[in-house]
Amino acid sequence: MVAYSATPMTPTTARPTPSPLAVATALGIVYVVWGSTYLGIAVMVRTLPPLVAAGFRYALSGAILLVAIAVWRRVRGEPGLRLTRPQLRSVFIIGTLLLLGGNGGVVLGEQYLASGIAALIIATTPIWLALFEALAGGHRPGGLAVAGLIAGTVGVAILVVPLEGSPPINVIGIALVGSAAITWSVGSIYSRRAPLPHSSFEGAGFQMLVGGSVMLVVGILTGELSAIDTSTFSSESVIALGYLILFGSIITFPTYIWLVNHTPVSVFSTTAYVNPIVAVTLGVLILNEPMTPRMWLAAAIILGAVVALVTGRPRAVSEVEPIVEPEPGAESGPEPESAR
Repeated sequence: MVAYSATPMTPTTARPTPSPLAVATALGIVYVVWGSTYLGIAVMVRTLPPLVAAGFRYALSGAILLVAIAVWRRVRGEPGLRLTRPQLRSVFIIGTLLLLGGNGGVVLGEQYLASGIAALIIATTPIWLALFEALAGGHRPGGLAVAGLIAGTVGVAILVVPLEGSPPINVIGIALVGSAAITWSVGSIYSRRAPLPHSSFEGAGFQMLVGGSVMLVVGILTGELSAIDTSTFSSESVIALGYLILFGSIITFPTYIWLVNHTPVSVFSTTAYVNPIVAVTLGVLILNEPMTPRMWLAAAIILGAVVALVTGRPRAVSEVEPIVEPEPGAESGPEPESAR
């Protein structure tokens, strides 16, 4: 997921233009892997405790990323990792909002919802980001933001309102995933002005480590750990957790950062609406999740609103510094915003 900072980019040295093949390969990885994380979560929460498993995922991914950074800096003779008190406070707040509130809402919600439906609701996040971005700056939301919010609300309402002859969609699941999109947006906007490490990778690593640890603690306090019976863990759920750690976090995250640094906003921002399409497709093909006509209608309205919002942003906004956060169902991204 992508938001935009109101702060112009500082001058940087010119980077070589990547080959079309390199860009297409990187986009393909991000499209498929991050789109598939909703499928991975759905399989993971079948037999694994949701918050404990997700917390372990992010804490381990963050630790691996930070160790890799520390080793790389040591080899290059650069200073090691460190956080100031203000940075630690920011990392704690952002990690809690993005991971516990954002991804936590998704993993809990997918206990009640199909993975494709969860992805469609999370697809409204760019709309909330645009709205909160305007409010945080003391500005009246633009017409695209307001229209997108209305269209997104209509799309979600189509999913929620019971219709004769259509299977009901769990309202608790809708509320959990909907609150995840809002919490993720709040955390992303807060991170714009928060003091964070200069390195995007370092900031993301600390956010995943701290946010994942918070998720683990909450999972333990809510009784998930005491209720764990490893004999009930299915091999599919364990494999899904490993997939989310290795491919969803460790491999795809650096790929997305490369796209952010080497391609225009109009290119890497396409993940905002391609990932949900991939998620819905995989849910239907692999998990046999039903897609009724009203679900397709809701998908068309929500994704149409997101496409209009992302592609219709004024150039003056689109050319400012990107603040990157993957979708809550995916990973934590770089500072100063993503996981992710």
